Amino acid sequence: MYLKTKGLILRETAYNDADKLLTALTEDYGKMTLRGRGVRRSKSLMKPACQLLAYSEFTLFEYRNQTTIQEAQSLQLFPGLRADLELLSLGSYFAQVTEAVSQEDCPNPELLSLILNALYALSTLGKPQGVVKAAFELRLSCLAGYTPDLAGCAVCGASWPDRFDLSMGTLVCSGCRMPSEGIRMPVAPGVLDAMRYIAGCDGKRLFSFVLSAEALRQLNSITESYLATQLERSFSTLDFYKGLLLPMGAKDT
Repeated sequence: MYLKTKGLILRETAYNDADKLLTALTEDYGKMTLRGRGVRRSKSLMKPACQLLAYSEFTLFEYRNQTTIQEAQSLQLFPGLRADLELLSLGSYFAQVTEAVSQEDCPNPELLSLILNALYALSTLGKPQGVVKAAFELRLSCLAGYTPDLAGCAVCGASWPDRFDLSMGTLVCSGCRMPSEGIRMPVAPGVLDAMRYIAGCDGKRLFSFVLSAEALRQLNSITESYLATQLERSFSTLDFYKGLLLPMGAKDT
C-alpha cells in the first residue's frame, strides 16, 4: 500500500551499508519508523530529504510491517541550524523530546507545528536561544498533558506566588505548606508572567516575549526541570547542548 505524507525527521540511524532507519513525526500518521534505501550514498537524490531535522514530503510503501520511502522531496532544511553547532544541537534536543512524547498512529498537528516553528525561529528568525528553548519546553509540556496550574497559589490562592512545584505543576507561596511537597523552584513575577503567556498565547506569537538575562535564565531552569520531572528522564542532546555553552557561560541572547 502506498501512502503520501509530510513529516519531520526526528532521528536517523545507519542501517546496512547504504540505508537509514528514520523516525519521523508525520502530518497524517503521527510518529513513524521509515526505511530509506540507499539514502546514505552521496549520489542519492533522496539524501537531503532524509536527514535529521529535514521537513519533507514522502511517498511511502507499506509491506509486511515495514514502511519504505519510495520518494522524498525536502520542503525545509533549516540551513541556519546546520551552519551553527549550538543551534543544531538545540534543534536536536527539540527532536529528541518530540520523539519521546509523540505516538504512532496518532497525528498531532499542534506538536508538529510547535517543533517546526521552533526550528524556524532559530534558523531563520534569529530568535534568542533561551526564549525559544523555554517556550518550546513549556508549550510541549502542555501538549503532552502536563499543563501546569499557573492561576495562583494552590494553597492560599494568592495571584503572584514565589515558588513553582516541579512534581505537582502548581504554584505555591514560600510560606504555604502542602500535604506532599516536592522540589520548589523560585519564580519571579516577570518569569511567572512569561510562563502564563507561553501556556496560553496563540502559537504564532509563542516566541514574542522579552525578559532580562537573569529572568530568562530562571525561566529556562524552570521549564527544563519541569519537563524532565514530568517525563521522568534526561536527554543526551540537552547535555551536549549545555556542554557547548559551558566554556563561554550560558547564553542569554
